[in-house]
Amino acid sequence: MNAKAADHGNVTIAFRGVEYCVPTRLSAPILSQIDLEIAAGETVVLLGRSGSGKTTLLKLVNRLLKATAGEVFVNGRAVDSANVIRLRRGIGYVIQEGGLFPHYTVAENIGLVPGLEGWERGRIAARVEEMMKLVGLEPSEFAKRKPRELSGGQRQRVGVARALAADPPILLMDEPFGALDPVTRAELQGEFATLAKRLGKTIVFVTHDLREAMRLGSRIVLLAAGRIVADARLEDFLKTDHPEVRAFAASFEMRNGSQA
Repeated sequence: MNAKAADHGNVTIAFRGVEYCVPTRLSAPILSQIDLEIAAGETVVLLGRSGSGKTTLLKLVNRLLKATAGEVFVNGRAVDSANVIRLRRGIGYVIQEGGLFPHYTVAENIGLVPGLEGWERGRIAARVEEMMKLVGLEPSEFAKRKPRELSGGQRQRVGVARALAADPPILLMDEPFGALDPVTRAELQGEFATLAKRLGKTIVFVTHDLREAMRLGSRIVLLAAGRIVADARLEDFLKTDHPEVRAFAASFEMRNGSQA
């Protein structure tokens, strides 16, 4: 079952016949036959086991990796023909632990991209304060701290704030809550779901956790061995008749049963 992007005239990200092979290896492709559309405002979760190609697919969007075959489009333009600096500054990117610069303060980390974009100092300061409050960090308490002075959950909040600081229309998130303890992870998932609805960004979120996918996504794209094997809205995903979907569904039901 394939769930196409909600509005074909409003597609933000598109993959057309995409394949990716590691240039120095002769092994099988990491990704093959990828055709996918993501509409503006969707939160699409890339779900799959370790090694299924989720992160590789994500990195093709901001050209951290380059497709071996096929084309990737962002806002209707092939990423291979785009200015890579301009492309990346228009895409927020969040990874585990936030990927913060350890020698920068929280405020400096969040204001990095606006500074690179040439924003005036006062505008940057106002935006940093706004973003910190948006993710639940009090500026007077946290702005001057270094990442080492924060908890894991706080670092992740800063990572999200930094990704949103220049107001990019697209947000890429690579298992951002995976390294957190279960309680903090659940708290941030709930806050992020609320934030995503409020901001209306186009979000691509990588996870191997079906529970997280069901909580955060409007649509789930399941990868196995580098191919898309299911693409469905939340209400239809668990009904999809594919062995990999059934395997994830079984693990989901086992976890639910064990926590009953």
